[in-house]
Amino acid sequence: MFLGYNTNGMAHHDLFEAVGLMSEIGYRGAAITIDHGALWPRDKGIGKKIVRLKNILRDLGMRSTIETGARFLLDPRVKHEPTLVSADPRRRIEFYKYAIDCAAELGSDCVSLWSGTVRDGVSSDEAEKRLARGLGEVLDYAAGQGVVVALEPEPGMLIDSTGRFEDFLKHNDMLQLRLTLDIGHLHCQGEGPIAEIISRWAGRLANVHVEDMKAPVHEHLMFGEGEIDFPPVFTALAESGYTGGLYVELNRHSHEAHQAAKKAFDFLNRFSTKM
Repeated sequence: MFLGYNTNGMAHHDLFEAVGLMSEIGYRGAAITIDHGALWPRDKGIGKKIVRLKNILRDLGMRSTIETGARFLLDPRVKHEPTLVSADPRRRIEFYKYAIDCAAELGSDCVSLWSGTVRDGVSSDEAEKRLARGLGEVLDYAAGQGVVVALEPEPGMLIDSTGRFEDFLKHNDMLQLRLTLDIGHLHCQGEGPIAEIISRWAGRLANVHVEDMKAPVHEHLMFGEGEIDFPPVFTALAESGYTGGLYVELNRHSHEAHQAAKKAFDFLNRFSTKM
């Protein structure tokens, strides 16, 4: 297990400079959120930029994940749309295939994604069928590329908790699908104890996001400003055998990115004996 940082917390920085700053602080992983300033799919020079990023990560000895939660990347008017539960999810599916291609080239640990919010009034059953169809196509593509795909339960979305994720898996045979756990989301949703959730899902866990939070508000906070008790989290992750990244997600702190990343590292690194 090692500490990493999400580029969505350095949104005003050049991607390559952001990764360099992470390494300078001490982070050993970068969660690359694809966005207009980071591996933008329509960038004519994207192939060269992916190769450059691959070389930088290699030279710095950093691992990576590909994150797909940018707010207005596919639709400039509606946040996160379209999604896998939209009536027409094609742009989302093609975007996920692009993210998988990026992960394959970079050697990333996984591509992390979420279900989406139901906006057209269809039933939960129909929305789940849409999700299963879209995920099936995405997982098939990922298998061909040798890339792991992990779904993140997100507050307000169709799959908003590990409990809902478990229900989805009961009705859909998706052995390939792994799990991204967000520690703050677990606290926000009242799931817990968090250590027990980690232990329960250890066999499917591929990616972990971390920040502080106050229940029941979904707001990513600096460590020490929320309510989460972190030592049991580190103990549970260590005991679970998790060897991936613990990625800080302070997506509202880009205005003070370097200071926030350093403060977060100093806070979490105190538990390094558990890593």
